[in-house]
Amino acid sequence: MVTHTLAGDGSNEASEITKYQKLVLLSAFLGWMFDSMDLNIFTLILFPCIKELIQSTNPAEIAKIGSLVIAIKLFAWGIGGVLFGIAADRYGRAKIMGVTILIYALFTGLSAFATSWEMLAFFQALAGIGIGGEWAAGAAIIAETWPAKNRARAIQVMQLAFAVGFFLAAINNLLLGEYGWRVVIGVGIIPLFLTIFIRRYVKEPERWLRVNEERKNDPEQSSNWKIFSAIFSKPHLKNTIVGVTVASAAMLGCWAGLSLLPTWIMQLTTAAKAGNPVSMVSYAFMLMMLGAFAGYVSLIWLSDFLGRRKCYFLFWSFALVSSLYLFTQVNDIYTLIWFMPIYGYFVIGGFGTFATYLPELFPTRVRGTGQGFCWNMARFLTGFGPLSAGFLIHSMGSIPKVAAILSLFFIVGLVAIWFGPETKGMPLED
Repeated sequence: MVTHTLAGDGSNEASEITKYQKLVLLSAFLGWMFDSMDLNIFTLILFPCIKELIQSTNPAEIAKIGSLVIAIKLFAWGIGGVLFGIAADRYGRAKIMGVTILIYALFTGLSAFATSWEMLAFFQALAGIGIGGEWAAGAAIIAETWPAKNRARAIQVMQLAFAVGFFLAAINNLLLGEYGWRVVIGVGIIPLFLTIFIRRYVKEPERWLRVNEERKNDPEQSSNWKIFSAIFSKPHLKNTIVGVTVASAAMLGCWAGLSLLPTWIMQLTTAAKAGNPVSMVSYAFMLMMLGAFAGYVSLIWLSDFLGRRKCYFLFWSFALVSSLYLFTQVNDIYTLIWFMPIYGYFVIGGFGTFATYLPELFPTRVRGTGQGFCWNMARFLTGFGPLSAGFLIHSMGSIPKVAAILSLFFIVGLVAIWFGPETKGMPLED
């Protein structure tokens, strides 16, 4: 392992956090916040959107088509994430972060003009390509600029942005939902303006610049294929397998449930005559994100106190318990609303465990590729979750039963995490 201490790049142990490091964190935070907002807007408007586009009021049919759109988006998300992870290693963290934000903002906004579910799926897939690439670039640039003793906390602060973005999506739906789903999803174009800020003020980290300069002296090693294939070489293969497995288990266990929650909440709200179903979905997800926010905050300290593997095991064990409780014991809208903060704390907050762990599994020269592949291959595989959920609901007719069954994927990650290294306190490898 080769490690370096570079003045001004954040790898040193200086107590003062520089203006550049704060700027990097701010840009990555905003990029991930809007990434989350654009990602989750469609989940919130799924029912009215698909209902209009397929001209059907059948909840099972709406869930089936909606799950198919989400699955297509997740597949594109995974592919885009892997490709942009390689691009981030080849062309730079800041540059690729700006490009991915531009893509997901543009095509989320264009989704407002869809006239069929197939057109919507096409725009959402293109948005998914950009959404998939943003996280890898953002996490890598923070890992490579912040001091080792503050690195985990800085990345967890960035991860907080996911809850903030989801919360913004819920507020957007709550305030603008009465004007129609097209207005709600059209707001997703706003992040486009963030790219101007990133390109003007955020420079590439010195650690990446130095490694990239060394790579230029060896043209054979600078090819995209060499960068990609390196994560499957003997020094990194085990970490790649563990990273993909733990991320896939978590995403498969929760995404099917999350994609089905809005439809289920609307059903429970209508059955209880508890008010406006669209508003109730927004309230539920806002409470979920408050819980997620608390989960991310606690991980700022727990990740260093317990270590990366113990934190993963703790959060996803409780994610399994809370998911099984929600989908097997809850049968009314009021209990569901009450339980949302607890569910969000573990199931959404648990994703903060990846934010710290995945960047530390790979050296600088393939960090974007490695963490991007793990995170986004998991997203690609997760596409089968909502897809299978839609068809299972069509045959079984029960949203909570299907979600409970798919939450058992969490168990795979609880076993796999112990095959990976403990990276707490380890210096970054170049």
